[in-house]
Amino acid sequence: MSFMTFGDKSLDLSRPHVMGILNVTPDSFSDGGSYSSLDDALTQTEKMILDGASFIDVGGESTRPGAKPVTIEEEMNRVLPVVEAIKARFDTIVSVDTSTPSVMTESARLGAGLLNDVRALEREGALQAAAQTGLPVCLMHMRGSPSTMQDDVSYDSVMEEVTAYLMARVAACEAAGIDRSQLILDPGIGFGKSLPHNLTLLNHTAEFKRKGFPLLIGLSRKTMIGDVLGVPVDERLYGTMGANAATYSQGARLFRVHDVKPHVDMLELMYRIEREV
Repeated sequence: MSFMTFGDKSLDLSRPHVMGILNVTPDSFSDGGSYSSLDDALTQTEKMILDGASFIDVGGESTRPGAKPVTIEEEMNRVLPVVEAIKARFDTIVSVDTSTPSVMTESARLGAGLLNDVRALEREGALQAAAQTGLPVCLMHMRGSPSTMQDDVSYDSVMEEVTAYLMARVAACEAAGIDRSQLILDPGIGFGKSLPHNLTLLNHTAEFKRKGFPLLIGLSRKTMIGDVLGVPVDERLYGTMGANAATYSQGARLFRVHDVKPHVDMLELMYRIEREV
């Protein structure tokens, strides 16, 4: 067994775990505006926990392609009341999807258990803020920013470049005092990549796993699934499950999704088959 501590809870990361997405934004690509009121956010949180989510991932800044940045105050006003309310009502791990140092610090104070940063702690002050919280961090690869990431999607070798970037961010974390045992990696499917790049990264998930870190995969309902299957956002569940199953078979154990129960059921069965128990 391989345990990691997330604030007040520990998880065995040799088992699969589902991270339920809770976007408290008006403009996220799939569910923007759906959970922007506190009551709606808590109702959805309860549903995802009952469906088997190990984490609730709260995000207050859309990272869809072309998304515009929000002010620090706006992000804090969206995220912090939700984090506080979830921790007051539910026994679950709250992950905070943020790149903003003050949001990291305040979320940790309110009981968050994981910092999930699409910018891999590159914002000024983020490394220091994350280190001070003592929480685990998920480092994701993204070229540029959400507003520009699809402008340049050329790579000489997407696997080599994504791997090199993530290892450089690991080194930066260690230099800032964050132990590598506190780090999770995410190849950043759909963040500054073309369809062939995304397929390559998914097909070589095992190479990331061999670096010795837990892997988080976040591809729920993304454009690449629509491109392959020719289906709109609300018909991408089966494609999402197929891609996540492929990465589970290569060692990924954390899955950030909109549709919790189908993934919990699928991953539990895959886990049981793998162990024949």
